[in-house]
Amino acid sequence: MRRFLLTFWAVICCLVAWAVDYEVVPLPQRVENQKGAPFVLNAEVRIVAPEGLRREAAFLHDYLQELTGLDLSVISRREKKERCIALSVSPKVSEKEGYLLTVSQRSVTIEGGSAAGVFYGIQTLRKSIGGGTFQELPAVMISDAPRFSWRGMHLDCSRHFFPVSFVKKFIDLLAMHNMNIFHWHITDDQGWRIEIEKWPRLVSVGSQRTGTIIGTNSDIDDEQPYGGYYTKAEAREIVSYAAERHITVVPEIDMPGHMLTALASYPELGCTGGPYQVGHYWGVYKDVLCVGNEKVYQFVEDVLTEIMNIFPSEVIHIGGDETPTEKWEVCPKCQALGLPKDRIQAHFTQRVFNFLTAHHRRALGWDEILEGSPEDAMIMSWRGTDPGAKAAEAGHDVVMAPTTYCYFDYQQVKDVLFEPSRCGGYIPIEKVYTLDPAPDSLSVEARQHILGTQANLWSEHMTTPSMVEYQALPRMSALAEVQWTQPDRKDYDKFISRLTRLTQLFEREGYTYAKHLWPDRQMPSRWQF
Repeated sequence: MRRFLLTFWAVICCLVAWAVDYEVVPLPQRVENQKGAPFVLNAEVRIVAPEGLRREAAFLHDYLQELTGLDLSVISRREKKERCIALSVSPKVSEKEGYLLTVSQRSVTIEGGSAAGVFYGIQTLRKSIGGGTFQELPAVMISDAPRFSWRGMHLDCSRHFFPVSFVKKFIDLLAMHNMNIFHWHITDDQGWRIEIEKWPRLVSVGSQRTGTIIGTNSDIDDEQPYGGYYTKAEAREIVSYAAERHITVVPEIDMPGHMLTALASYPELGCTGGPYQVGHYWGVYKDVLCVGNEKVYQFVEDVLTEIMNIFPSEVIHIGGDETPTEKWEVCPKCQALGLPKDRIQAHFTQRVFNFLTAHHRRALGWDEILEGSPEDAMIMSWRGTDPGAKAAEAGHDVVMAPTTYCYFDYQQVKDVLFEPSRCGGYIPIEKVYTLDPAPDSLSVEARQHILGTQANLWSEHMTTPSMVEYQALPRMSALAEVQWTQPDRKDYDKFISRLTRLTQLFEREGYTYAKHLWPDRQMPSRWQF
């Protein structure tokens, strides 16, 4: 009898876990329950999709097969009385990334303003159902569209290098959260990670360092060679993989600072001529590109030309942050420009901006470029939200990525004894959830220039893919709701309930996530082993 009761309750718990209620993350804008019998999802159902949505249909097929074990056929036209999940692009949906998801007894229809909208509707359906070959989907009408057009995540592959397989897994995580921008940081002082054919020493020299400092800039170096880079073919593979999921890869080549790898590869690009070494320490190095040297601009244009050939993104991130001026102040070539020290970087930025504009691309930079930047330059606000607000009021398009809410390499809890990362700072998930990238305190005109928001994952202290996942999750889910859901729909307590359900998908997909919200899932303290 006791075994029977245990089995009974196990079945009940599974049924509860598999219940379909459309309580997903991010929360849709409008969910209206409808009268009528539910849609029964079983082996008899077909997926109907026109030729232009076959890729989306394939994603839906694979998601459902993984979750339920059902291997549903994909067809072009629905037969009479056949129960189906039908995908279409429809003029009824005015927002390009919006969708209308309707469930009735006979069908599930996902109509999108574009293929991307259909894809997000598929994500909502995917996150609504659970495991098991028998699913009842209650009748519903969901009308949904994102609040912001820029819904991003950043990953630093310079400080620590992550393989192509993990970058793809990270992109899958973005897709799960309805994100559409992957900001890929691929060059910095500690490693150049992208092949540039015209400047081959960038990878033969710049992608390798002879050691890495241990801990948080201690005096101990591990003296272990470290390196890696992406070939052009691998980068294009990642771009294609992301595009299939309606995600744009925005590459970042940080300049004129954070360029020690380029200087180590080609010392003539620096003000002193070297010698230079690929960085072992974290932080800001005083050696930067010599902006009074014409060869530097040929280097920059060659690099950006090859980058543009790999990445079709309209937006190219040119960095511009944390650029010391000490070397410029004593460099004869830089001084020959005849500019005050606070205008030298603006001179460099303008030339890079002009080059990108001539190639029909847009320059995006960290908020340091705001002073003296071209009027059409895009600003990524990282030193809080104030620089972004100032830029938006001045007419610049802005992406909010403030350290105070969006630096996910920062700690998630105050007690860091058992945390894997040594990075400072403290951003709990509830604080992420409170971010409003476009508050009412901004003028109406300025709010129109807030494109959206993203979180950044700097990898100084993230040495493995599982650490990246741990630092991202579940805060990434809170950010997804900031990016997608209108403020008046947000409720933190209800979000946690929906997030708890989403963690089942994290586990099914093999993601590592922080379990501070669920103490019963955590490892016991080490002294309890």
